[in-house]
Amino acid sequence: MLSEIALYGAFETGLIYGLVAFGIYLSFRVLHFPDLTVDGSFPLGAAVAAVLIIGGYNPWLATGAAIIAGMAAGAVTAILNVRLNILNLLASILTMIALYSVNLRIMGRPNIALLTEETVLTPWYDIGLEFHQVPVLLFFIFAIVMLFLLWRFMQSETGLAMRATGANPRMARAQGIATGWMIILGIALSNGLVALAGALFAQSQGAADVTMGVGVIVVGLASLIGGEAVLAPRSVLRALVACILGAILYRIAIALALNADFIGLKTQDLNLVTAVLVTLAIVLPNARHSIKNFLSRSRT
Repeated sequence: MLSEIALYGAFETGLIYGLVAFGIYLSFRVLHFPDLTVDGSFPLGAAVAAVLIIGGYNPWLATGAAIIAGMAAGAVTAILNVRLNILNLLASILTMIALYSVNLRIMGRPNIALLTEETVLTPWYDIGLEFHQVPVLLFFIFAIVMLFLLWRFMQSETGLAMRATGANPRMARAQGIATGWMIILGIALSNGLVALAGALFAQSQGAADVTMGVGVIVVGLASLIGGEAVLAPRSVLRALVACILGAILYRIAIALALNADFIGLKTQDLNLVTAVLVTLAIVLPNARHSIKNFLSRSRT
């Protein structure tokens, strides 16, 4: 069983990766754009926030700058695709590779420690909660605020135009929608959310590292698909709630698997457990549908 601290840790990390799942929902589900930039924009957000924080800037300002940097990275990917006609997957890979060097340039070294610096979490430690409860509360507020803003945006005229662009680009263009700009805006917003997650992750873990983005796309997809398997995304609001739910359940499942002594898994098995959970999240909904069809045929 999980200890209380391990459970709070799973909630903390799950809420951060819920923001990543929001970004992947925008790119994969709304725009149908396979965007691997997130593996670079996650550490980009962490790098920008960390450098500004150790430079003496307000951590909230540093977090805002991280969002802008992530949006710029996403815009580069989209422009490579829309304006230079590079295949979307290849464009995102090119940006992701370039961001590794950019992140090293920003930090000046492979990692930066933030353990003694003031972060967005620092003032919250004085409100009387336990040390491990503070990040959960703050990141829950972040997740709810982002969920509400995204939900309202997707209902706006621009949000509807973006959804039409992803659903049927030809029809959207026929209706006068500038689909190219919608893709640029959507991928920029997606990576801005991922960079925000990276900035918060660095501040909660006390360090930014240039390799911290490896596998973020897989974790985000696992959260998205797992959440949709639990809560059917019949509306935008349900889809966004499913992102947070999936991210938290995914982290709890990872924590449970790694703490189950009778299975014998260790920390180095994290990628193996991730691959198994993603596979189950993809296969189980289809298997459930097949079982229902089999049972209905057997009754007739």
